[in-house]
Amino acid sequence: MTPVFAESLSEALKAISVSTELIEEELKPHLDTVLTALLEKKQNVAVEITGSGILPILTQALQNKGSLSCQVALVVAEMAREAAVREPCIEAGLVKVLVPHLNSHDQEMLLNTGRAIGRICFDNTYQQDQLVQSGVIPRLVSIMKEYPNNDPLVNVCLLALCNLADMDSAREALAELNVADTLIAQLRRAPDAERRHVILEILGSLGESDALKLQFAESGVPEALSEMIRDLQGHSDPHDLCSVKIASNLIVSLLLGDESMQKCFGEGSGVVYQDILAWLQSSNTQLQLSGALAIANFARNDSNCVKMLDLGVVSHILTLLEQHVEEGDVSVQHAGLSALRNLAIPATNKVRMLEDGVTERIKTLLRTDMPPVQFKLLGTLRMMVDGQEEAALKLGKDAELLARVLEWCEAKDHAGVRGEASRLLAALVRHSRSPEIVRAIARADGARHLIAMATSEHVIMQNEALVALAIASAIDIESMRDPLKEAELLPTLKKILDDPVGAVEVKFSTLGLICTLANSSVMREELNSVNIKESLGKLADHSSSKLASQASSILTVLSDTS
Repeated sequence: MTPVFAESLSEALKAISVSTELIEEELKPHLDTVLTALLEKKQNVAVEITGSGILPILTQALQNKGSLSCQVALVVAEMAREAAVREPCIEAGLVKVLVPHLNSHDQEMLLNTGRAIGRICFDNTYQQDQLVQSGVIPRLVSIMKEYPNNDPLVNVCLLALCNLADMDSAREALAELNVADTLIAQLRRAPDAERRHVILEILGSLGESDALKLQFAESGVPEALSEMIRDLQGHSDPHDLCSVKIASNLIVSLLLGDESMQKCFGEGSGVVYQDILAWLQSSNTQLQLSGALAIANFARNDSNCVKMLDLGVVSHILTLLEQHVEEGDVSVQHAGLSALRNLAIPATNKVRMLEDGVTERIKTLLRTDMPPVQFKLLGTLRMMVDGQEEAALKLGKDAELLARVLEWCEAKDHAGVRGEASRLLAALVRHSRSPEIVRAIARADGARHLIAMATSEHVIMQNEALVALAIASAIDIESMRDPLKEAELLPTLKKILDDPVGAVEVKFSTLGLICTLANSSVMREELNSVNIKESLGKLADHSSSKLASQASSILTVLSDTS
C-alpha cells in the first residue's frame, strides 16, 4: 500500500469511527476507500480496520437496512477472510444484524451477506448452532430454489449447508424441507468438480441419517448419483475420478437402509441396480469395489439373493475376483467374497451355486497371500457347505484345497484366518460325514486343529469342533485314535468338564463326544486312564437336568464295560 493510500485509509477509518450520525452520502466514499484497501489483500489491513473502532458503526448501518447495507456487508465479508477478525466481528454483533438480510430480494445483498456470515462463522460450532437456531437453513434452501442459476449465490448457500450439515439440528431442519430435489437439480447443472464435491459432501453428511436415507431414495438421489457416474466414466481427470469415488461410496452407504435398498433394487430391474452391475465390469477399481459392496448390501434378504442369482450376478462377481487374484486389489477381493457369501445364505442358492461350478472358480483364490482375503474366502466356502452334503464332499475330497486349509490353520500372525480355517475343517466333517474326508484329515494331522478349536474362547467354535470330532470318531475311530491321542484330546475334554465357569452347551457337546468314544472298545481304556469317571460323577449332580442325565448314562456305560 502506498504511503498516500495508507494515509487516505487512515483518514477514512477515522471519519467512519467518529461518525455519530449515519449520513449515508458522507459515509459512502470512506467505505469505498476501506473496500479498496481490503480488495488489495495486503497483510494486516483487515486487522488494522478492526482495531480502528469502526465495527459498531458497521453494525448500526446494517441494522438500519439503508442504502449502504450491501456495501457494508461486502466490507465485512472481505474483512472476515482474516481469521483474526472473526471473533471481534461476532463480539460487535455483526452476525445478528446480518442474518435478517438473508430475507432480502436483492441478489447482490444476499451474496455479500452469505459470504460475510459464512466466513465469520467458519469453524465456530457455537455460532453455527446459533445460526441453525435462528432459522437460516430453510432460508438457504429457498434462496437456491429462487435463484437456481445464480452460480456465485448458489455456491455460498451450498458452502454454508456443507459447514452445517454435520449438526443434528441442521439435519432435522433439512429433513423437513425435502432438500434432496434442490441438491439433485444443482448436481445436474454443476459446472465443475468443485461444486460437485460440495454437493456430494452435503449428501454424504445428510445420508448418515436413516430418515434422510429413505427421503433421498424416494427423491431419486441414488439415480442422480448413478447418472453422474455414467457421465464421468472414462474421464481421466483426477477431480472427476474423485467425484466418481465419492458418489459410488455414497450410493453404497444409502443402500444400508433397508427401505432405500429395496427401492434401488426394484426387483432387479432398478436403474441403480443395473448401473451397479455395469460397475462390476468396469476397468475402474473404485467402481468395481463399490459394485461388489453394493451387491453385498442388496444380498441382505433371501428374496433379493434368489432374484440376483436368477439374473446371473454370480458370474460377474467371479470374473471380477479372478481379475484380482494375481497382484490384485485386496479390498475388491474382500468385497467380492462378502457378496458371494451373502448370496450363498439361502439354501436354494447354495445348491444352484454348486451346480454352476462356483466352488471350482472360487478355488483359484487359494493362491492369495493376503490374510483379509484368506479370511473372507474361508468364510465364503464355509457358507457354501453349510447344510450341503454334496458341496462338503466336493471340497473335502479336494487335496489341494484341504492342504491349503490345513496350512491356514497354522496362520501364526492372523488369529482370524486360523479360526476360520479350523471352522471350515469342522464344517467339512459335519456336513459331509464322509469316511474318506475323515481319513484325509486324520492323515494330514488335522485333528489337533479341531482339538485346539474346542478350547476356543468362542462357544460357537467350541461346539462346532466338538461335534465334528464326535462325528469323525463315530465314522472311523481307527483312523482317529492315534491323532487324538497325540493331540491330547482326553485331558482336554476332562479340563472342559471340570471348568467351573464353562458353558453348559459346551459341556453337553463334550459329553456327546465322550459318549461316542465310550462306545468304542479302543478308547474306553484311555478314558479310564485319565479318570474321566471322576468328572462325570461331579456332573451327575449338575443343576442342568439334561447335563446330569447325560453324564449319568455315560458313567453307566463305562462302569458296565470296565
